[in-house]
Amino acid sequence: MTTPPITHLLYLHGFRSSPQSAKARRMAEQMSKHFPQVCWWCPQLPPSPREAAALMDRGTRDWPTDRMAVIGSSLGGFYATWLALQRNCRAVLINPAVFPARDLAKHIGEQPAWHAPEERFYFAPAYIHELQTLQDDAQGEPHETLAFIAKGDEVLDWREMTARYPKARQVVLEGGDHALSDFDAHVPAILDFLGLP
Repeated sequence: MTTPPITHLLYLHGFRSSPQSAKARRMAEQMSKHFPQVCWWCPQLPPSPREAAALMDRGTRDWPTDRMAVIGSSLGGFYATWLALQRNCRAVLINPAVFPARDLAKHIGEQPAWHAPEERFYFAPAYIHELQTLQDDAQGEPHETLAFIAKGDEVLDWREMTARYPKARQVVLEGGDHALSDFDAHVPAILDFLGLP
């Protein structure tokens, strides 16, 4: 059975990141130039995981689940997993955070925004509990997942990522980095997975 092409696409950035990330801008450009019929949404996510989840839920509530997909990088990959399980939709994960409650516990406090270091936000201790709650809700694996996992990721352990998504179509990259700096090379595979010719 052929998977229908998506009509709605959500991109979720990582911790301290924004819609100005290179990957988000590249996908926005692809949609604008080649797939203007696709509803594209890349929101700035609030620091609170509970508020981020509520934003994603509200924004995609009326989207057709068989024709929507979510792309997430790092913490956004964790959120994308959560949302794809809620919506039963396709997910593209880029070096997804597997245990964000554990990993972000050391980042409590004031943080600079990656693309605008002069802007700062406060990552509160309560957010770790919010992440754990979402993690408890995100057991299992989205039914259609494409995961890009770089062995050279300097932030997350690639072995944890591969173990977390055993049923996914995994692209395990020798070397590479957390940002997936060669993202452009993987765009055709993403578009194919999304059913976009």
